[in-house]
Formats: sequence, C-alpha cells, structure tokens
Amino acid sequence: MHTIPASAQELRSLITPEGQLQLSLEEVAVPVPSAEEIVVQIQAAPVNPSDIISLLGPADLSTLEVSHTSRGAVTTATVPADKLPAVTARLGLSLPIGNEGAGLVVATGVGAHHLLGRTVALRSTTGTYAQYRLADPSSVMVLPVGMKAETGASAFINPLTALAMLQTMRTEGHRAIIHTAAASSLGQMLVKLCAADDIPLVNIVRNESQVRTLRDLGAQYVLDSSAADFDKALVDAIDATGATLAFDAIGGGDMAEKLLIAMDAVTVRNMPRYDRYGSSTHKQVYLYGTLDARPTTINRRFGMAWGVGGWLMTWRIQSFGAAIAASMRERVVSELSSTFASHYSERISLTQLIEPDTIRRFARRATGDKYLLEPNA
Repeated sequence: MHTIPASAQELRSLITPEGQLQLSLEEVAVPVPSAEEIVVQIQAAPVNPSDIISLLGPADLSTLEVSHTSRGAVTTATVPADKLPAVTARLGLSLPIGNEGAGLVVATGVGAHHLLGRTVALRSTTGTYAQYRLADPSSVMVLPVGMKAETGASAFINPLTALAMLQTMRTEGHRAIIHTAAASSLGQMLVKLCAADDIPLVNIVRNESQVRTLRDLGAQYVLDSSAADFDKALVDAIDATGATLAFDAIGGGDMAEKLLIAMDAVTVRNMPRYDRYGSSTHKQVYLYGTLDARPTTINRRFGMAWGVGGWLMTWRIQSFGAAIAASMRERVVSELSSTFASHYSERISLTQLIEPDTIRRFARRATGDKYLLEPNA
C-alpha cells in the first residue's frame, strides 16, 4: 500500500513584469481523485526542448543565481527588456512545467480502480515536474506490466510527433520526408520508423559525427549542412526520393528557403514543358521547432506552388480523428522498447533541476544529451 502524503513539491516558473525569471519548488496539496480520476506518483519525466523554453523563457542564463527564502531556494535570472514583449501573456503567472512523464497510479476514484498499482505514461497541462499529478484515465497510456516508468517517460512527445509526421505525409499526398536536426532523439526515432514503414527519408544534420550516428542506424540519405556540397547533395537526395515535404526543427535562418529551392529544382527538372509559374507540384515546409531563434528568411527563387507554416503535433493529431489517434498510441506502447526507445545522459532531482550549473548544461540542448527528471528520487 502506497502512503500518500498530504502535500508534495512541484516546480514553478514565473517571469515578473519587471523582467526577472524565478524558478522555485512549491509545496502543494496532493490532489484527491474524483470518481473518474487517478493520482500518479511521477517517477520519471524528460527535459524536452519545449519544456526548456517554458521553463526558462528568454532569460539571460549568464545572470543565473540562487537566493534562499523561508520557502526554500529560488533561482533567478534576468530577462532582457527587449525580450519581454515575446512573453507578455505569461508575465506574473506562476507556471507548472513538464509536458510528459510516467509513474505509478497510487490513488483512484471508484470508476478507475482497475488502474491502481499500474504504471502509466501521461501528458499533463498542469506539469509533470511534480511529485504527484491528477490525471484523466482516458488521457494516459497504460504501460505493460513490469515496464519501468523511465521507459515510458518519453512516450508522448517524440513518438507521437514522429507518427504524426508520417500521417501528415499520407494525408497531404506526399511520398517522402525531409527532416532537419535529424540526429536528435526524435530524428533517430523517425529513421527507424520510416525504415519500418518503407518511407524514403532525407536526414539533415550539422556535422560528420551526426552523419555517422544516423548511418549506424541504417539511414540511407544523411546530409551534412556544413559540407561545401550540401546544396547539390540536397537536390540529389530529393531527386532520388521524390520528397516534397519537410519538417524543420531549426526554424530561424535560411534552411526553409534552401529546402524549397532544392525541391523546386527537382520538380521543375521533371516538368514535361516550361511554365513561367514553375511546377504545379506543391512543396511544403513545416516549422515545428526553434533551435535557431533568428527570423526565418525566405528569398523567393522558386515558383508558386509552395508553403511554409507552423506545425504542432497535438493539434495535428486532433485533426486526424479519434481512431487514428488511438492506433498511434497503441503502436507507441507496443514499440517503446524498440522504435520509440529513449536514452538519457543524466538523471536529476527536482532540487538539481533549478541549480544554475544543471540549467546551463541542459539548456545547451546538445545532441545526445537528454536529461531525465526523477521528482521522487
């Protein structure tokens, strides 16, 4: 029998109107489930890029410092005045952090008693960087008996993003995918997923070491964006695969432009006759990340059949309908130890999460450095 405390800790992130980031651990009451709810003791939660953005905002990390109050340690940093307009909507709000995680169901309402004692993965709008969380049973993935919470901690964001990319390709009538920042955990999942589903994939990475990483996974098309012949290699890979759809995690700079130019060059090359408007084959680049915070620059050197837009996994899956969403979740659970396996370079506690040295390490978002939070460690 699990003894549930009356209160427990959760992490909060606040940006004041004056431009100060404040990270703290708050003591809150452990929730009591209603008839159709469950309480999950969070045992593992990944530190994803999207979590880092919510946690730190645009703070200047060189100004990180710790102060001590009657309620415990508070880590602060300065948010530059010119960055405040970008976070106007959250000023003064104490936000819970953490998009996903996994843990043990320690209490349930009468309608969810069958889940008591099971390990589940969950997404949470109230944050998984906490020791306990209330959840709706319909929103969790029940993990196989004996599977550790760590294995299911990253079951939502990356696996469902990879599956939603493939479903977007099918829905929009494309036949291959281009993916940037492809050596990431998500990128490696996508390599394995596309191989299993026989979908051509063009991977773009930033150095030769990352090329080798994906080659070792069996990727056929891996391009180093820092190489002198990158533009030509990109055209050749698109010609070989027929890719007209790209997912760009970089966001800023001219990568979207380069992708459109290369896709256009191939489709124009294959036109039966000249048309001053270019090829009618639609070329699409979706921006789903912001690894580069600079503006996205596009100098049009291609025809009229193209698009650049934002793409969010959660909203896109909703557009697919309940049946497809359910089948995606089933596939994730069945392949958590293979296709969708995540690997972590460091495990940290809630207290360590707000230490300046730890923050500086995970804020680098270096490929291969994935942090796992253990709130109840």
